[in-house]
Amino acid sequence: MTDAALTAEQQRPAEPASLNDVPGWFWEHDRHLFEWFLNRQEKAGVTGDLLEMGAYLGRSAIVIGSHLQPGKAFTVCDLFDSDAPDDENAAEMDASYRKTLTRSAFENNYLAFHDRLPEIIQAPTSTLAGGRIPAGAFRFIHIDASHLYEHVVGDLQVARTALRSDGVVVLDDYRSQHTPGVAAATWEAVFNHGLKPIVLTEGKFYGTWGDPEPAQRDLLDRIGLAKGCELANEALNGQRVLRIFGTSEGIGPVPASRHHDRLAAEAARREAERTADEARRELRREQEQAARDLADRRARAAERRRPANVAKRVAGDLLPPVVTSVIRRARQG
Repeated sequence: MTDAALTAEQQRPAEPASLNDVPGWFWEHDRHLFEWFLNRQEKAGVTGDLLEMGAYLGRSAIVIGSHLQPGKAFTVCDLFDSDAPDDENAAEMDASYRKTLTRSAFENNYLAFHDRLPEIIQAPTSTLAGGRIPAGAFRFIHIDASHLYEHVVGDLQVARTALRSDGVVVLDDYRSQHTPGVAAATWEAVFNHGLKPIVLTEGKFYGTWGDPEPAQRDLLDRIGLAKGCELANEALNGQRVLRIFGTSEGIGPVPASRHHDRLAAEAARREAERTADEARRELRREQEQAARDLADRRARAAERRRPANVAKRVAGDLLPPVVTSVIRRARQG
């Protein structure tokens, strides 16, 4: 194998066996709520496109893509390995994503779970403004791109135009210590631009520019909600806000990829080979020790058969003890 081929082999993205093998920050309560909102829309006959602004390596996109309806579009917008549009965004990417975020890795992960890729726009999310995507066509939008205040404000403006009146928008990192820009833009949209919170998790804000109460009632009635999820009912400037916390009990299993069975079989084969190799090494150690023990016994036996040693033993066995003692003292003195 050439050096170039070896480098290509080493750089080939790993195949994920399950969603947990896809790098990213997408916790179980959020996976459950993505499924909950998307399933709820489908059961209610709500149709529309799907959008993710900032995808990293595809962990949340894989879940969203499972709910793509016939004739509808799923659009993913991310810089991936392109250059950032400004110095602040470039610094943000260099600090967090530049070494790992590539479009090929995203595509590899996504196609492990789906037959075809979403529509990918490899560009800043600001390019979605100004009619790049159809207004009012989307039922679910996930914003997880830049954490800079000005960028998040722009992403929210895009989402407000793109969403159906009853659509759901999700913002990541709305309360993290290292993302104050997301917090500022989120709550500014709530207090000044009509965004209504539905429910909060530790990491994500779920809201709508429509009526949040129907979804909140269904959550409070625990319709389709996992057993381990606990709810808290808060009030914020006259608006109800729900919080979800608790355990992951009852949340559906982590999705398996198309590679799962093959990778599991390969892992089982490697484990069997490792176990067999260890057994062979242990057998060789036992055989080598047995050979050393046998050689040691043979050496001792040969030593005992030497004529001088035989004579000593015979003398010791046949001569009276007094004579034997005298002989020993004579040899020593």
